[in-house]
Amino acid sequence: MPHSPAEKKAALTRVRKIKGQLLALETALENGNECGQVLQQIAAIRGAINGLMAGVLESHLREGLMDAVASPEDQKNSVDDAISLIRTYLR
Repeated sequence: MPHSPAEKKAALTRVRKIKGQLLALETALENGNECGQVLQQIAAIRGAINGLMAGVLESHLREGLMDAVASPEDQKNSVDDAISLIRTYLR
């Protein structure tokens, strides 16, 4: 979850744009648009989703790994969590 109000606003803006792209894709499919156009829309949606994921992941990493007062065990857990998230993201 984005932690600052600016990060939250940016994430919500991206989600709303993605929602619009998905609605446009649905319309294109319903109207029987050419495959090239549909594939281009899908690629744009994938790019938008990747951008959203990268932004939320960055926010999470900054919040979790920047805590200087955390115990060594908490820091290790934060790094392990980050590694798990990145592995999931890269699939």
